[in-house]
Amino acid sequence: MTSPTSASAAAAPPPPSALELDRRAYRRRQSQRSVLLAIVSTVVFAAIVWVTVIQTPGWAAVQQSFFDPRIAIESLPKVWDGFLLNLQVLGLSVITVSVVALAVAVLRTLRGPVFFPLRVLAAGYTDLFRGFPFIIVLYLVGYGIPTILDQRIPPVVLGVVAVTLTYSAYVAEVIRAGIEAVHPSQRLAARALGLGHTQTLRHVVLPQALRKMTPPLMNDFISMQKDVGLISILGAVDAVAAARSEVSLTYNFTPYIVAGILFVLLAIPTIRVTDWYTAKLQRREQAGSVL
Repeated sequence: MTSPTSASAAAAPPPPSALELDRRAYRRRQSQRSVLLAIVSTVVFAAIVWVTVIQTPGWAAVQQSFFDPRIAIESLPKVWDGFLLNLQVLGLSVITVSVVALAVAVLRTLRGPVFFPLRVLAAGYTDLFRGFPFIIVLYLVGYGIPTILDQRIPPVVLGVVAVTLTYSAYVAEVIRAGIEAVHPSQRLAARALGLGHTQTLRHVVLPQALRKMTPPLMNDFISMQKDVGLISILGAVDAVAAARSEVSLTYNFTPYIVAGILFVLLAIPTIRVTDWYTAKLQRREQAGSVL
């Protein structure tokens, strides 16, 4: 019968070898070296910015014209009210872009010669609106549709239509690439099980494609967050229009910086989530590999 002391001794892990101790020491040295280099490079960069930007003769004028705290605080309420309109257009556009882009992507992936006209139509749509500058689409939608219908249309509706026309073309190509990245054997296996085309697409292809197309879709979403700031062209009193109004009253460009900061704060969470998800996919794909 073994004693508790001998049992605990037997269960204790063996001490690390000399090679493992050397590896741990090397990793500690590398970590300390990386931290030291990061600190030094940050200090050097800050010194360069201080000498080349902050200490220049024109920096005081730039700071007064673009970074006035008093004007920023005074203009924030009106700019924020306009920013809420941008968020409204963004929220509606996410829904409409998702629906239209998925429909266009499905049309482009249809098989068979009978669907050739639909594939050509979908390809022409993506080519046209990926080539058109977004600001021209805004002009065409904002001034063309009300003229054709001979009635006034709210700028929010026109903004959603313009964003949908443009970004559906980009998102549709991302979805199509994700669908075609799924191996054909998945489709064949689903059809062998008796699933139809729609069922195969819904239950087999799209769930696998979603993992591959999520990072580029999130990047398109970040771009769309910025471009909704252009709806001020249509007469909407959004963040940019409100900032422009404040600039005309104060003769100071700080309200534009306030509007820009709001858009940056909106984009940062999406950017961080995109980086996290991309890194997660990379770790998953490299799991088990020898690095």
